[in-house]
Amino acid sequence: MIKVQDVILDYLRRRGRGKVYTSKDLAHLGSRAAIDQTLSRLARDGTLQRLARGLYYYPRTNARLDMVVSPNAEEIADALARQTGSRIAPSGALAANRLGLSTQVPAKHVYLTDGRSREVQVGNQVFAMKHVAPKELPIGNPVSAAVFQALRYLGSDSIDDTVISRLRRHLSTKQRRQLLRDARYTTGWIADIVRKIGAGDRVEEVVTDG
Repeated sequence: MIKVQDVILDYLRRRGRGKVYTSKDLAHLGSRAAIDQTLSRLARDGTLQRLARGLYYYPRTNARLDMVVSPNAEEIADALARQTGSRIAPSGALAANRLGLSTQVPAKHVYLTDGRSREVQVGNQVFAMKHVAPKELPIGNPVSAAVFQALRYLGSDSIDDTVISRLRRHLSTKQRRQLLRDARYTTGWIADIVRKIGAGDRVEEVVTDG
């Protein structure tokens, strides 16, 4: 009889290293008790790293430096959202920093969520989930939502050609096209900026005014 541990290890290996998991992510592989016991066992033997309660990392190693690469902050945030079955979006300050529009590094990784407010310590990083009404969460592709948050954080008076140029360089053609499609989900002035960011990028559908 195949053990749950073997099934979980096969699943992790097929998906590759560098990903963050919760027990919910593996619910289809066995009972909750068996999964929790297996994850704890794999953390004890070093196969997995326990980041926080119910949060595990399948470590990736930098072969040249022979050291474990730290988990991606977005991977951690997404796992925290899956843990509670909630939606998240980076706060404006966090989004602006990640998009190269601000040099200020937030002391915490702050995310808006339709789930409960909480803070989770992962190593020396703090992930703060701030509850907001569902209508306050930006709609659309996650990259588009981050752009909307960053632009709202900077404010219309701070958006100039330099900001638009930086975003054009930061986003791929595919992401700019998706941004144009998602412009319908945001306010008018942000939609106007989005059209400038995506100028010259053809989309398959007409973007309406926000």
